[in-house]
Amino acid sequence: MGAELMKWFFLCMITVLTFSSWITRAQPQVPCYFIFGDSLVDNGNNNRIASLARANYMPYGIDFPEGPSGRFCNGKTTVDVIAELLGFEDFITPYAEARGQDILRGVNYASAAAGIREETGQQLGGRISFSGQVNNYRNTVSQMVNLLGDENSAGDYLSKCIYSIGLGSNDYLNNYFMPTIYSTSRRYNVQQYADVLLQQYKEQLVTLYNYGARKFALIGVGQVGCSPSELAQNSPDGSSCVERINEANEIFNSGLRSLVDELNLNQRDSRFTYINAYGIFQDLISRPAFYGFSNTNTGCCGVGRNNGQITCLPLETPCRNRNEYVFWDAFHPTEAANIVIGRRSYAAESASDSYPYDIRRLAQL
Repeated sequence: MGAELMKWFFLCMITVLTFSSWITRAQPQVPCYFIFGDSLVDNGNNNRIASLARANYMPYGIDFPEGPSGRFCNGKTTVDVIAELLGFEDFITPYAEARGQDILRGVNYASAAAGIREETGQQLGGRISFSGQVNNYRNTVSQMVNLLGDENSAGDYLSKCIYSIGLGSNDYLNNYFMPTIYSTSRRYNVQQYADVLLQQYKEQLVTLYNYGARKFALIGVGQVGCSPSELAQNSPDGSSCVERINEANEIFNSGLRSLVDELNLNQRDSRFTYINAYGIFQDLISRPAFYGFSNTNTGCCGVGRNNGQITCLPLETPCRNRNEYVFWDAFHPTEAANIVIGRRSYAAESASDSYPYDIRRLAQL
């Protein structure tokens, strides 16, 4: 009887240790993940806003488990991929839906058409600018203080979280390169405009820092000049990227990378890193076959040349071979492309993918 009892005891111990090990492995690498950005990562914040920049209808979400959610994609966005790689079992909740204990996992504040500048995207209607997203984060912090008991506990908790910031695309696409609507291109040359954007960007980062953020992943602007929209409007052959736009994007990205150095020097208790989305995307469209793509310049759905005149129409039938397309619509990548970008943002495959380290390393610091 004693032997049987001992056998039972050891079996129980093995079960407990195995279960404990599984629980440990299942824990996310960071307690929470906060996301700031535009339509590339919006997951529903614009659904209830009076805006033309909305994607809560089919065929958006055709490959997403929950169907149309407000994501400007057929499936997952880059931050969905990063959240999975960080170990989160569920996608990060949009601010419009975040309630109670759910905010302890992080919040997605991104808003389609949003920019660093307040006026950016105004021709599309409502949107939540970078400063508006930061104000929403401040509201979240107040709620977290109540949930965790005091400011010190909340500060300690937030210092371990990842903050992903990816804005700037609309400041070019829906501002600087729309001279009939915006005056910025007449007031600033491309270098001056990048400097103005980066100064405003820095001010918001400092506010995030003052409200507990310590681990920042700053996502560079992609190759806006290679989007089907720009190819349709400004490319002579529909496949050559619009270099004047890409060159402006590179100037901004160079300044953002330098800003990482400046902030790491001056904010010694923080960690800032730059994710080279421009370079990753460039590799993707220059070596499409390597990643399984056959189409790099046409939207999977849309209207007109390159399917780049407007975004997907409600209930439109998209292309069937979506995994072979880099672009889902006139502006946004497919889930297949987002998986590549998200994975390389999390774990760099090339020395140029991130600086000074990737998101996986940032989570460990």
